[in-house]
Amino acid sequence: MGFEHRAEAEQFHRELSARLAKFTLALHADKTRLLEFGRFAALNRTRRGQGKPATFNFLGFTHICGQAAQHRLMVLRQTMKQRLRAKLQEIKEELRRRRHEPIPQQGKWLRSVLLGHYRYYGVPLNWPA
Repeated sequence: MGFEHRAEAEQFHRELSARLAKFTLALHADKTRLLEFGRFAALNRTRRGQGKPATFNFLGFTHICGQAAQHRLMVLRQTMKQRLRAKLQEIKEELRRRRHEPIPQQGKWLRSVLLGHYRYYGVPLNWPA
């Protein structure tokens, strides 16, 4: 969830926790946190001497607070490094297992894997990953 003011975010967090408690559910402490993110996050953190804004991982992407032209907010989404490394390792092992199959068959399999990756992770500015 995104909020302009920290107080609103804290209030929402309390109310959501209370609402979930009615159904004997709870927010996962490691997966739920408040962080400064948005158009002024970098500027505010620099003024306080805290460095770059925090990032967060969600649905296989690392979300980064960035800037587009004219200092407009841009949320950059990059493939999570640990997922990318794991997938490359899986592909390497599978290619080793398939090395005695005909080349066209290997190529067909590899093409399907790569197309699936490109279709999911093919978002603007994520082309290096």
